[in-house]
Amino acid sequence: MVQAFILIQTEVGKAAAVAREIAQLKGVTQAEDVTGPYDVIVRAEARNVDELGKLVVARVQSVEGITRTLTCPIVHL
Repeated sequence: MVQAFILIQTEVGKAAAVAREIAQLKGVTQAEDVTGPYDVIVRAEARNVDELGKLVVARVQSVEGITRTLTCPIVHL
């Protein structure tokens, strides 16, 4: 299992709506609207890196109101 945080920037005023929509996606375990340089932080999981990439590119980035994403895979050192 691969887990990651996805940091999202949205259009002004869209953070709450984006977080609500993303929270419904399969593979997303948590989605919160936050303050700071990013507007939404998502925790997601997938079976492997390829499936994580597909989740981000095909489903997360297609949500209306998103302007930029940064995916940070979780590593256990």
